[in-house]
This record gives sequence, C-alpha cells and structure tokens, in this order.
Amino acid sequence: MKTIDLSYFIERYNAGEMNETEKAWFRKELNENKPLRDEVALRQKADMVLKNHDIIQLRNTLYALEKKRAAAIPGKNNRKHLPLTRAAVIAGIILAGSLAFLSTRNLDTEEIFDRFYKSYDVMANLRSAEAVEKNNYTIALEYYSTRDFHNAAIYLSKVSPNDVKYMESIMLFGVSRFEEENYREAEQSFTKVIDNNNNYFLEDAQYYLALCYLKTGEIKKAKDQLTIVKRSGSVYSKDAGKILRRLK
Repeated sequence: MKTIDLSYFIERYNAGEMNETEKAWFRKELNENKPLRDEVALRQKADMVLKNHDIIQLRNTLYALEKKRAAAIPGKNNRKHLPLTRAAVIAGIILAGSLAFLSTRNLDTEEIFDRFYKSYDVMANLRSAEAVEKNNYTIALEYYSTRDFHNAAIYLSKVSPNDVKYMESIMLFGVSRFEEENYREAEQSFTKVIDNNNNYFLEDAQYYLALCYLKTGEIKKAKDQLTIVKRSGSVYSKDAGKILRRLK
C-alpha cells in the first residue's frame, strides 16, 4: 500500500489554507496519529522561530540603512549617533511588539483545541483489566483502546450503578461521546461525574466539560469552567490558564 506523504498537508494546515472538509479529515488523522501530532507541533514551533528571525533581520536591516544614511550626512560624530539610536529604538519596539503578538495572540477555538487536547488515557486500567473476568466494563476498555468509541460507549452504558467502576464508566462514556463529536451527551456525563463530587475523576470531568463548551461555541461557559479548573490546582490547571489567555 502506498504511504501518503503528509508534509504538504501539514504545511497547508499550519498556514490555515485548508477548507472545512480537509480540516475535518486532517484533524481525524491528528487524533489517531501521535507522530503526526508531534510533527505538526514541531513545525509550528519552527514557523515561530522563522518569524522571529525575520523580525530580527528587519531590525538589522533598519540599523544598517540608518547607519549608511547617517554616514552620508556631514557633521559631528555625536549628531550622527542620534538617528542611529532612534532607528535602533524603533526596531526594538517593532521586535518586542511582534514577539508579544506571536506569543499572546488570540486563537480560534479549533486552534486551541488542536493545541491542547490530548486523548484520555486508560491504558493503566486496561492492563489491570486483562487479568479479570470479562464484563461490560472490561469489554468497553478493549474497544476504547482500539479507538472504537461507538462500541465502547455501548458497553459503558451497560455498567450497573452498583458496580465499583460505575463512575469511571460514566467518565469514559463521556470521553467516548466526545471523541464521536456528540458533545451534548458528553456534557451530560461529565456533569454527572462533577455532581457526584466524590470520585477520582472530578478533575478530569471539569476539564473535559470545558473542552465540550469550546467545541459547542459556548465561550462564556468555557471560560467559567476553565477558571474553575485553573484555580483547582489539578494537572489541568496550567493548560486551563493558557487556554484562557488565548480565548477571544
């Protein structure tokens, strides 16, 4: 089978040149391919470095032009240094302002999602489940591990409320629906975990609920939820703060 060279698509994606159909396809590829996600992130960083390099080159060019112009004007040396200093200051302002813009510019919700979303990891649970008898929960984990989120959700919905894994199954059901882009059902599951308020998955549910709101365009709700996550001191707090700074 011929391997597709994704370099062309990576460049178009990072440049914002894809149409909606192409973006949907490429994001699906990103979601399923960690090396591809790493490559996209690496190229984004490289693009940032190149932009910064271009700004520095602009500053050096301005400096050289001003130096050449000043040298052609007769007069005392101290007078020649005045426009030179002014040019350096102007170039410095351009550089500082441009760097600040590049590091703090607002991103749209899709860019934010692509930058900060990581698939929910249940591999530790899957390994521990290998030695136990098959049941709805362990079967669901097997489907989840192969990214068959549809069947994973079916079996997760069958886990009994009396099962010790019930609240975890609610969390994973929400993630499965989230991966299927059924954000309303995902929201309901994450909210149920949060309302329970007595489980190990509270922090996960709080963060994923915020991502749901981003995906459904409910920006105020997303900001409110991200603020809760930021203040919680959880493993998601740092990312929540970064997302808040980038939201329009």
